[in-house]
Amino acid sequence: MAAHGKLRRERGLQAEYETQVKEMRWQLSEQLRCLELQGELRRELLQELAEFMRRRAEVELEYSRGLDKLAERFSGRGGRLGGSSREHQSFRKEPSLLSPLHCWAALLQQTRQQSRDSAALSEVLGGPLAQRLSHIAEDVGRIVKKSKDLEQQLQEELLEVVSELQTARKTYQAYHTESMNAEAKLREAERQEEKRAGRSGAAATASAAAAAATTTTTNATEAGPLRKTSLKKGSRLVEKRQAKFMEHKLKCTKARNDYLLSLASVNAAVSNYYLHDVLDLMDCCDTGFHLALGQVLRSYTAAESRTQASQMQGLGSLEEAVEALDPSGDRAKVLEVHAVAFCPPLRFDYQPHEGDEVAEIRVEVELRDEILPRAQNIQSRLDRQTIETEEVNKTLKATLQALLEVVALEDGDVLDSFQASPSTESLKSTSSDPGARQAGRRRGQQQETETFYIMKLQEYLSGRSILAKLQAKHEKLQEAIQRGDKEEREVSWTQYTQRKFQKSRQPRPTSQYNQKLFGGDMEKFIQSSGQPVPLVVESCIRFINLNGLQHEGIFRVSGAQPRISEIRDAFERGEDPLVEGCTAHDLDSVAGVLKLYFRSLEPPLFSPDLFGELLASAELEAMEDRVELVSRLLALLPGPVLVVLRYLFTFLNHLAQYSDENMMDPYNLAVCFGPTLLPVPAGQDPVALQGRVNQLVQTLILQPARVFPLLTLLPGPVYEKCMAPPSASCLGDTQPEGLAGENEPELEAGTPTQEDVPEGVVEAVACFAYTGRTAQELTFQRGDVLRLHERASGDWWRGECVGTGARGLIPHKYITLPGGTEKHLSQGSPAAGDLLSSPEGLLESVHRPEPCTPPGGPSGHRRHCLVPTSPERHVEVDKAVAQTMDSVFKELLGKTAARQGLGPAATNSPSSGARSPKPPGCSRLGKNKAS
Repeated sequence: MAAHGKLRRERGLQAEYETQVKEMRWQLSEQLRCLELQGELRRELLQELAEFMRRRAEVELEYSRGLDKLAERFSGRGGRLGGSSREHQSFRKEPSLLSPLHCWAALLQQTRQQSRDSAALSEVLGGPLAQRLSHIAEDVGRIVKKSKDLEQQLQEELLEVVSELQTARKTYQAYHTESMNAEAKLREAERQEEKRAGRSGAAATASAAAAAATTTTTNATEAGPLRKTSLKKGSRLVEKRQAKFMEHKLKCTKARNDYLLSLASVNAAVSNYYLHDVLDLMDCCDTGFHLALGQVLRSYTAAESRTQASQMQGLGSLEEAVEALDPSGDRAKVLEVHAVAFCPPLRFDYQPHEGDEVAEIRVEVELRDEILPRAQNIQSRLDRQTIETEEVNKTLKATLQALLEVVALEDGDVLDSFQASPSTESLKSTSSDPGARQAGRRRGQQQETETFYIMKLQEYLSGRSILAKLQAKHEKLQEAIQRGDKEEREVSWTQYTQRKFQKSRQPRPTSQYNQKLFGGDMEKFIQSSGQPVPLVVESCIRFINLNGLQHEGIFRVSGAQPRISEIRDAFERGEDPLVEGCTAHDLDSVAGVLKLYFRSLEPPLFSPDLFGELLASAELEAMEDRVELVSRLLALLPGPVLVVLRYLFTFLNHLAQYSDENMMDPYNLAVCFGPTLLPVPAGQDPVALQGRVNQLVQTLILQPARVFPLLTLLPGPVYEKCMAPPSASCLGDTQPEGLAGENEPELEAGTPTQEDVPEGVVEAVACFAYTGRTAQELTFQRGDVLRLHERASGDWWRGECVGTGARGLIPHKYITLPGGTEKHLSQGSPAAGDLLSSPEGLLESVHRPEPCTPPGGPSGHRRHCLVPTSPERHVEVDKAVAQTMDSVFKELLGKTAARQGLGPAATNSPSSGARSPKPPGCSRLGKNKAS
C-alpha cells in the first residue's frame, strides 16, 4: 500500500510539473503574437501617415484657395466670438481692447499669406515626408522581425533550461531510490549478522559444559571452526553492503545538489526573462520608432514654417500681437466692460429686531471677562495668521515664477529648433532620444509645479479671507472695548461686584442619584433624575459657550488630569462645580470632562447594532442621500438619547462656526469626538474604520438640523447659541418672595381678569419653553403668546396663555415684551418694583413669613423661600401694583400704537395687537437680564 501511495504522489508531482510547463509555453507563444501585433499596428500607422501626406499634397493647391476664403469669411462676419452681447460687439469693433482679440486679427492676416504659399508646401508633403514615413515603416518591420527571432531564441533557451531541470529531477529521484534500496539491504544484512552472533554465543556455552563433564569428542572439535567461518562471511557481507550504501548515498547527494542548482538557475532564468528580457525586447521593437515619428512631425511643422518664409511681415505682426499680450490690462478691461457683474455688492446693514435700538457692540461690565480675552485671542491669532499668510504669499510668488520659467523653457526649445534649423533636412537631426526624455521630465515637473501652485493659491486665499474676518472682528472689538472703558468709569467696580454677588447662584446641594453618572446608562439616569439633558452635559456646554467658543484647540488640547477628576467627582455627587470656582483656565479640563462622560457611557450613545449601517451611510457621496439615511437610522434610537445627541451636535455646529479663531473646524471636531461617541466594536480594525467614523461624525456636526428630529416631533431642551451666566434670575429658579409654596392662596383670588382691566393687558411672546414646578406656575412652550395682567415681582408676572387659556405665574426672563414696554415699565413704577423686590418692602406688605421648602429647579432639589401668612394682605399689595402698572401700560400702548400707525382702536383691543413673531434670540435675553 505504501508503494502505491508513493507512486501516486510521484505521478501527481509529474502532472503538476507538466501543467506548469504547458502554461509557460502558452505564455511564450502569446508574447510572440503580441509583439507581432504591435509591429503590425505601427506599420499600418506609418502607412496611414504616408498616405495622409500624399493626399494633403494633392489638395494643398485647392487648400490655398480655401484658406483665402476662410480668412475673408471670418473677417467679414460677426462670428461666434463676438456673439450678440453689446460688450462682445465692442470688442469685435476694437480688437485692441483685448490683446487676445488683437492676436486673432493678426492670425487672420497671416492665414491669407499662408494661402499663397500652400503650393510650395504641397511639394514638401508629397515628396520627402511621405518617403520618410515609408522608410520608417520598413525599418519598423525589420526591427520587429529581428526582435521576434531573438525572443524565439530566448524562449527556446528558457525551455531547454526547464527541460534540463526535469532531467536533473529524474536523475535525483533515481539515485535517491538506489540509495534507499542500498540502505534497506544494509539494514537486512545487519539484522542477519545479529542473529548469527546470537546463535553462536549459545552454542559455545553448551559445548563448554559438555567438555567439563565428559571427554572431549572429535565432533565437538570440528564444530568450532565451522561457526567462526560463518561469522566471518556475515561480517564481510555487512561491510560490502555498507560500502555499497555509502556509494549510492554519495551519488544521491551529488544528484540532489545538481537538481537544487538547476532549480535555482531555472527560477533565476525565468525571473530574468519575465522581468527584464521581455521589457528589453519590447524596447527593442520600439527602437527609433517614436524618435523617427517625432522627427517627421517636427519636420512637418518646420516645413510649414519654411513655406511661410515669404510671410515674414504677417508673422511679424502676429509676433507683435503676441508680445502685446497683457493679462493685467485684459483683466482691467474685462472688469471695466462688465462692471455690473464684478462690482462689489452693497454692504449688509444691521437690521434690529422689533424695536431694538442698539446698533453697536456693547461691552457690559458683566461681559468684560468674556470680551477682553476674546479680543486678546483674536489679536494673537491675527498676528500668527498675518505671518503665515505672508510666508504663503512669498512661497506662492516663488512658485509662480518657477512655473512661468518651466513653461517658457518648454516653448523656448521649440522656437530654438525652428530658428537653428530652417531647412527640413537639417531638422531631422535636431531631435534626439535624450532630448525627448528631458522634455518628458520637464512636462512632469510642470504638472507638479502647477499642482503645488494651485494648492498654495488656495491656502493663500483662505488665509487672506480668515485674515480679513479676524481683522474686522478685532477692529469692532477694540472700538467696543474703548467705549466700554469710558462707560466703566461711570460705574464703580464695587457696585458691579455687589450686583454680581447678588445674582450668583449658589452651588447645587449634594444629592445622590439612583443611577451612576459616569460609566452608567444615560437613558436610565435621565429617567431617574428627571434631567432631560444630564447636568454634566448642560453645565459643561454652557461653560464652554460662555468662556471658550474662541479658545484655540478646544477639545483637542488635553486638560489637567487632577482637575478633570475633581470636576467629575463633583458632578458625580450631584453638584455643579462650574457655577463658581472655575475660570477660563479650566476650559481644556471642562472639555475633557465632557468627552470623558460620553466615552465612559455603558452602553454608548450610538447602539452597536447600528454601527455597520451608520458607517455604510458615511460612504455615500451625495450629502442629501447620506443625511436622509443617517436620519432614518438615528430615528431608531430612544427619544432621551436623541434629545442629548441633538443638544450636543447643535453645540458642536455652533462651535465650528468659530473655527477662524479656535482652529477647530468640523473635521477636527469629528476627529476628537469620533472615537468618543462611536467606538469601534471589539473584533474590528479601528485603524481601517476610523476614517469613516470621523466622516459620519462630521456629517452630524454639519447637518444637525436635518439629521435630528425637530422640536415639534421630539420635545426636549434645545441648545441656544447665546447663553446667560448660571444665575438664578437668568434661569428662573427664584420665585417671587412671598408667592411660592403650597400654603399660597389661590391665584384667582388676587388676579384681576381681562374683563376687569382690559386696558392694562399686555401681550408677550415666550422666548423659551418653561415647565411649571408648582400649581401656581404657568407651563408654556417657546413661541406661545402670553397675556400679562400685572407684575407680581421683579422676576414674575401674573397672566395667562392665549392658546390654552391657563392662568398662572410667568417668569420674566422667559418672555419678550413689545418694543420699549419693558423700559417704560421699569421707569414707570419704581415704587411698586422696589416694594416687591426689596426685603423691606416685602416685609411691609406681608406678615411675618414662615419658611417652607417647595420643590424647585429642574434638578429636583428643594430650596428655602418665604411664604406670607396673611393672604388678604398679599392680595391688597397685588391690587396696588396692578393699579400702578395700569397707567403705565395705557401710556405705553398708546405711544406704541401711535408709532406703528394703529390708532386708538388698536390700542384698546388686546386681540388686535396679538401676534406670534419668531421666537426672539439671545440678544433679547441679554436685554431682559440687564433690565
